[in-house]
Amino acid sequence: NSSGALAFLLTGIPGTARFHRWVFFPCCLMYLISVLGNGTILLVVGVNRRLHQPMYYFLSMLATTDLGLTLSTLPTVLRVFWFGTGEISFPVCLTQMFCIHAFSFIESSVLLAMAYDRYVAICCLLRYSSILTSARIAKIGLGMVCRSLTLLPLICLLTQLPFCRSHVLSHSYCLHQDMIQLACTDYTLNSLYGLTLVLFVILDSVLITLSYTMIIKTVVGITSREEQTKALNTCISHFCAVLIFYVPMAGLSIIHRYGKSAAPFGHVLMANIYLFVPPVLNPIIYSVKNKPIRKSLLRLLCLRLAWPGHGQ
Repeated sequence: NSSGALAFLLTGIPGTARFHRWVFFPCCLMYLISVLGNGTILLVVGVNRRLHQPMYYFLSMLATTDLGLTLSTLPTVLRVFWFGTGEISFPVCLTQMFCIHAFSFIESSVLLAMAYDRYVAICCLLRYSSILTSARIAKIGLGMVCRSLTLLPLICLLTQLPFCRSHVLSHSYCLHQDMIQLACTDYTLNSLYGLTLVLFVILDSVLITLSYTMIIKTVVGITSREEQTKALNTCISHFCAVLIFYVPMAGLSIIHRYGKSAAPFGHVLMANIYLFVPPVLNPIIYSVKNKPIRKSLLRLLCLRLAWPGHGQ
């Protein structure tokens, strides 16, 4: 098949074809929460000058990435679950695959940058403003985007593969692990390159763990219990964000590589948790656990409510 004429068939959740329209409603709710939640975070940080600090710049990057991840899957999930049509052309599938993996890659980088921010804030507090300058944060953001472009060779390698087996994919969106399984030739190079990129993400998680080890070591050395609690409280939101991103990602990688005999439902469930849950929970966690975000959000809501009435 020529790549231009080649098409794949996206599927929904195994065994629920009759209920796909009903499945779309919880999916739609998650999309709505994700778009509103992450959009609100961006709005709150944007309008409140007090939040124009490194920590909140990184939070804005996380919200932007989560929005990108959400919007990457929305078109095909809508088509599969609501309209019941799953056919997708090879170029469109490649584009979606690149967007999903690129935003996941960027999210891992953002979480690492946020861990570094917390490390500097707690372990090098007096040098915080001199280390994390606006220019340096901009360079870090640019580095994240450039890093995600290392996915482009993966796309090029996929275009060279012949697909002569079944063209039915396991999910309602295109994933690299899913696509290479359908190739009718040796895909070792694709698999190895994909594994190399996964190792970068594993390195991120190792560096995040290292930063938290240093943070805990510093916090233990603080004599005041109140100061210890205050320092750790600034890390809770980020720590939760790390867990809800890396745990499903690790589960998805394991089930794709070693869970060949696992039920198809398990593969689909893990992939959906990995892609849908972090963008939904991250804004909720930061709105609940981060006091400046919570106060700014309440102030913004109060201003909006007062505007039509007797606001001065």
